[in-house]
Amino acid sequence: MQGKKDYQEKLFARFQLSERVPKDNFYRRLKGALDLDFLYPLTKGYYGESGQKSIDPVVFFKLCPVGYLENIISDRKLMEHCSMRLDILFFIGYDIDEELPWHSTISRTRQLFPEAVFEEVFTRVLAMCVEKGMVSGHTQAIDSAPVKANASMDTLELKVPEEELESHLRKVRHISAMDRERPHRKSKGDRSEKGQRGIAANKQELGAISSRNKKWARDQDQRPGAGNKGSKYTSNKTHYSPTDPDARISVKPGKARKLNYLSQLSVDTAHHVITDIRAYHADGKDNQQLPDIVKRLKKRLWKQGLVWENCVADTGYSSGENYAMLEQRNLKSFIPPHGTYKGGPENFVYNATEDHYVCPQGRAIPFTKVFNDHRTGTKKKEYRASKKVCTGCPIREQCLGRSAQEKKFSVTYFRAEYERNIQRVESPQGRYMKGKRQSTVEPVFGTLTQFMGLRKVNTIGLGQANKCMHLAAIAYNLKKYLKFEGKRVKSGAGQLALSKLLKIALIFLFGPLEKDPRPNLQC
Repeated sequence: MQGKKDYQEKLFARFQLSERVPKDNFYRRLKGALDLDFLYPLTKGYYGESGQKSIDPVVFFKLCPVGYLENIISDRKLMEHCSMRLDILFFIGYDIDEELPWHSTISRTRQLFPEAVFEEVFTRVLAMCVEKGMVSGHTQAIDSAPVKANASMDTLELKVPEEELESHLRKVRHISAMDRERPHRKSKGDRSEKGQRGIAANKQELGAISSRNKKWARDQDQRPGAGNKGSKYTSNKTHYSPTDPDARISVKPGKARKLNYLSQLSVDTAHHVITDIRAYHADGKDNQQLPDIVKRLKKRLWKQGLVWENCVADTGYSSGENYAMLEQRNLKSFIPPHGTYKGGPENFVYNATEDHYVCPQGRAIPFTKVFNDHRTGTKKKEYRASKKVCTGCPIREQCLGRSAQEKKFSVTYFRAEYERNIQRVESPQGRYMKGKRQSTVEPVFGTLTQFMGLRKVNTIGLGQANKCMHLAAIAYNLKKYLKFEGKRVKSGAGQLALSKLLKIALIFLFGPLEKDPRPNLQC
């Protein structure tokens, strides 16, 4: 007999979320594993003593990771999504007839709490992973990736120097297609400070930008993104974003120029747990940010009772200063050097004992002084031979050229640190570390940007972007935590190891067990 379902809403109904959400549901298990009660005393000082009650800080720090777990970057869409999910309502402690917070409340609360609160939540979640045995600590892989800022290239404004604006515009008119006298999109308000609106580039840097842009105009108009308004000929030295002054123009090979932030990520190689994350300006170099990363990460691991030994990163983090800094902190660097590094002139042999080079003709080129290279800002050592040493040399013209009278060259001050690092990188352990980095930190970045809402930050400012990155890392680590917990419960390896250890202890205390005198019967 054919059935037909008639629906009519009941005036009264008995309904409990705890009965509807399955026992193995992700958010139900997360609710049992995550304890955020420490947030109440931690955030009490950011609220007044009177007035309307705000959103519960525990509810806020549960809602935000949900957005990244569900790959939702909009606060408005997040609240709409949560209202339709029984398991999420059960996780945040709301019943089906309770009204959820407004999306604007999420945004205001994110601005209310400082970055330290978000970092503390991240550290507590990391401690959960350490306690579960997911973090070894001895090897950390570090990498960076651009994250799109909440600002448009169409609204870029030209920086101006102290000199008269019109004369400056006539001088650098060719720098950007945006500077032509035609209307372009204006931002609603200018959030930048006076220092961010002023041009900081010197005459030499402006000349380099000018020649580079002429080359782009001639050769690269067909590259991806070249047709976007304002995306062709812009530079951080000449332009700024009034919408988000902390965002910086950056570009990757084959990609369009965009306003981005730079996410610096550290991952433990044992089970791919994120141990550190922070937002930086996208126009900074990786090797400039490594000291800050190492200082913060080593302190965090030390507080968790972990000893860091190996630092693995790509060539972007290479510099003599960084190699020396890592050695001072008793860390082994596995960072390939730049292709521009040379331990000295070709066919010259370095004598470490006497600190001089020996030329192909057997003459010594002694060390003369230490100086700072004004172009690169790096510390170098100068080696120079006297004029009489090079007089009459059979290869003088090939070695010195036509005008030079003596051999003079400079080498990085950190040559010894470079050579020790290269020896580690080229060793079997170094090749293993390279594969470990490629299979560890790069997939984590791909997961965050493609599946966990970190393709773009929905906030304004470097501090707010840093909060978004910490929330994404919290969501990632929580997901890893629950998966790891399930694997350990499913496997009997732990019980097997425990029984084996108990057997060894019994043998140690009482000696070998006597064999059963009964014959071994076989069926």
